[in-house]
Amino acid sequence: MVNVKRVGFIGGGNMATAICKGIINQGIYKPSDVWVSGPHVEHLNHLKDLGINVTNTGTTLATLARALQSFDQCRIIRIMPNTPMLLGEGASVYCPDDKASEDDCSAVEKILGSCGIYERVPEKLINAVGALSGSGPAFVYLMIEALSDGGVKQGIPRAMATEFAAQTVLGAAKMVLGTKKHPGELKDEVCSAGGSTICGIHALEKGGVRGSYIDAIEAAIKRTIDMEKEN
Repeated sequence: MVNVKRVGFIGGGNMATAICKGIINQGIYKPSDVWVSGPHVEHLNHLKDLGINVTNTGTTLATLARALQSFDQCRIIRIMPNTPMLLGEGASVYCPDDKASEDDCSAVEKILGSCGIYERVPEKLINAVGALSGSGPAFVYLMIEALSDGGVKQGIPRAMATEFAAQTVLGAAKMVLGTKKHPGELKDEVCSAGGSTICGIHALEKGGVRGSYIDAIEAAIKRTIDMEKEN
């Protein structure tokens, strides 16, 4: 358990739900010590069923600013989590303000570390990591779906194709993390000379898959910056 007695979330969307379930499943917080607020309490029933406290108080940035002013030496730590925290496989970064103490950072690290990996970064990297690990799962889901579609086209039943596609991505990811080898080196180990895999790689390169993924990260960052300006 961390030394912060209670934790609260403003909004109970997918990200808050993933973090809530992650910290509860890992025993970091008891459900009774977690609070989630949202404008429509009926949309928070999935959290209430877990024993989490829910309220229907929404709020504005101006209200938050006034509330924070009432606290002496308020400390703020900005984090960028992702939804795989739900299964303890998150990838998060955080950035403290100049008032946050090392104890504050340690409390945040315990929460994030219980649900995956984390790094402390300068704020200028938050948007970049948000595009990579925050939006990244959606890009990978699309890849899994496409691999599954390819299997189905060749006669594999859909359920089996999806399961094997997902497991293949999981296994490949663990190879990168476990062996510490460059992804290109691992790719070369699979590509036998004149074999089927290098032919598949050729087809992917012709389709621009590498450039498309790079463009996807760039597009996500650009949209994040645009939204910040709009707000």
